[in-house]
Amino acid sequence: MAAKTAELIWFNGEIMPWGDAKVHVMSHALHYGTSVFEGIRVYATHLGPAGFRLTEHVQRLYDSAKIYRMPIPYSFDQTMQACRDIVVANKLDGAYIRPLAFYGDVGMGITPPKDAKCELLVAAFPWGAYLGEDSMERGVDVAVTSWNRLAPNTIPTGAKAGGNYLSSLQISTEAKRNGFDEGIALDVNGLVSEAAGANLFVIKKNKLYTPPATAAILMGITRDTIITLARDKGYEVVEEPMSREFLYLADEMFMTGTAAEIVPVRSVDRIEVGAGMRGPITKEIQASFFGLFNGETEDKWGWLEPI
Repeated sequence: MAAKTAELIWFNGEIMPWGDAKVHVMSHALHYGTSVFEGIRVYATHLGPAGFRLTEHVQRLYDSAKIYRMPIPYSFDQTMQACRDIVVANKLDGAYIRPLAFYGDVGMGITPPKDAKCELLVAAFPWGAYLGEDSMERGVDVAVTSWNRLAPNTIPTGAKAGGNYLSSLQISTEAKRNGFDEGIALDVNGLVSEAAGANLFVIKKNKLYTPPATAAILMGITRDTIITLARDKGYEVVEEPMSREFLYLADEMFMTGTAAEIVPVRSVDRIEVGAGMRGPITKEIQASFFGLFNGETEDKWGWLEPI
């Protein structure tokens, strides 16, 4: 995947040319993975450019920093404004926003000094479909990888932190080395957790199932959106542990995330899911989700936040 760039970037309180945002090679985050971040979509909606659940994403950034006791030297409101400002400065109608807080050159001790504060960047750039432009309709082939998700009380999976994503790297690259589009991990108990960077939904007999918070998942904001939209359409959504073979026997299956949005799964471990193509309920959920951005789905929840 090619690097995504824009003309400008917000870095430590200043909007500057993209190439001028630099850090020292001895930055703590480079050595120990001490960063927390978010991924936020801006959609070109019928109401103009809008951040999708922007406030909740920024809140999760601060929650992740709190879990790791990382002080962000900017207020919540300042970070919200930085997200808006960098989209406007880059003249983007649709974008992917990436705020990231990290420890810079604060010394080589694993424990940062007591007075160490994080640095903060906010990037905004165009980013299309995470798994390819045709993945939304065609679906993707996935595999359960040999790498488990993190065990409880090892690394907090509830935080969206840089170091946590080494697990995702192993899951995704193993799947791709073996010819699949994406990897799925089991949790430490051998039950289904999530994909490398996305939550999972299984449809069986017109019910939607998704692994619970205790399955070492990141509680996705898109996951919550899908649960809300599905229930609003009258579907029952069940959060419960699920076995690997439950995926094989699904009628339909899809993955969700800010980057992935809603991607149908057509096979798991080379076993076809349902008819081996996007199913009707997945298509209906996709239409409900993307309808938020052209007005076909009423935004009852105030999820669209004007830039």
